[in-house]
Amino acid sequence: MIPDLLDSSIFDIIDGQAKKLEDKLKSDVVFYHGAIHPQFFRVFRNFIEEVHNRSQRNEGTISVVLRTGGGSAETTERMVEVIRKHYSTVYFIVPDIAMSAGTIFCMSGDKIFMDYSSSLGPIDPQVPAPDTGDLVPALGYIDKVNDIVIKEMLTPGDVVLLKSVDLAKLALFEQAKDLSIDLLKKWLVEYKFKDWNQHRTTNPGSPVTDDEKEERAKEIAEALSNHKQWRSHGRNLDIKKLTELRIEIDDYSDDEDLRNLIRRYNDPLTGYIDRMGLPFYLHSHQIDM
Repeated sequence: MIPDLLDSSIFDIIDGQAKKLEDKLKSDVVFYHGAIHPQFFRVFRNFIEEVHNRSQRNEGTISVVLRTGGGSAETTERMVEVIRKHYSTVYFIVPDIAMSAGTIFCMSGDKIFMDYSSSLGPIDPQVPAPDTGDLVPALGYIDKVNDIVIKEMLTPGDVVLLKSVDLAKLALFEQAKDLSIDLLKKWLVEYKFKDWNQHRTTNPGSPVTDDEKEERAKEIAEALSNHKQWRSHGRNLDIKKLTELRIEIDDYSDDEDLRNLIRRYNDPLTGYIDRMGLPFYLHSHQIDM
């Protein structure tokens, strides 16, 4: 009985902080923890529909507090379609990490909120392994095969590896990579760059053309998917690195009010999730979970 009372008290606090954050951002606020996996899609769809139907707000805006190690690009695309069906403006808040497909997810937002300790990650789409169904990173596999193919002299180990390559799996990985890049380019132009109408550094004040938006989106997509540059699926891409890629981030590091609101919502909620060992969790103060 005591743990139930404790958890109830924790969620009274969490729900209250969610409401305060909603008022600050003038949006609905939801929390997503876990992999972006096909098996979670229906739960996510029903959850967003319920939040939208119960909401008393009229701004047409949702803020997604996201904590994920990544997942499927295809599922990310479906989740974006769900959110954009119900909301015209989408913010992503990353207090901790949003890696791989989580990075792609964030690029579908109108704004991305991070502080100095937040991290996105390189784009390394994950696809279900044919034998187990578990999600496995694609780009590392592709890069390894490409490194061997361009060698002038193959070692015995290289020959063994090439003989073991499943060409169908390799094609699947290539398609996942291409889809990830295409989605990121599309969403950057459609959402993140929609209000980028004038140049700020090169030829300040001059109008930004659609071609320039597409070219910038292509540069960002290629940089984020350059596995050799980042050298790790789990590489930390903080605000400084993202700014160097010319990705605009809403940095709340020095906004004490917003930072405290986000952390007072995120930290007890993630503490509960970690304590319970939950692989997937959604939260809204409007829904009893």
